[in-house]
Amino acid sequence: MPSFRVRQAATLLGVSDDTVRRWLDSGRLRSSTDEAGRRVVDGADLAAFATDLAAASPQPDEAPRPSSARNRFTGLVTRVVRDTVMAQVEIQAGPFRVVSLMSREAADELGLEPGVLAAASVKSTNVVVELPEP
Repeated sequence: MPSFRVRQAATLLGVSDDTVRRWLDSGRLRSSTDEAGRRVVDGADLAAFATDLAAASPQPDEAPRPSSARNRFTGLVTRVVRDTVMAQVEIQAGPFRVVSLMSREAADELGLEPGVLAAASVKSTNVVVELPEP
């Protein structure tokens, strides 16, 4: 399972590095230490935390502003539901939850599981999930 450094976790959660450090220090978010002695958060733990954080966030009362026809949301996979043919993949990108329906084969080939970093590219009504370049 991938793990994320403090700065990466902060970017994915849409908060500052200091906020993530406070959450780690208080035990609100669990961490471990990597081989270099840096604090890291397990991807599955970060995905669960992102989901809880988004659920607790107040939703804006106003309608969304117009945006471009193409948008890209980088975040953590928080849920994958597979059946024999299709898969439903949920990504938490900061305060945004993006859901994609794709073939099970595609989800399997991408290795999509909770805690994996992925990006959803949105064009019209189609959502394509990509893995960022290493």
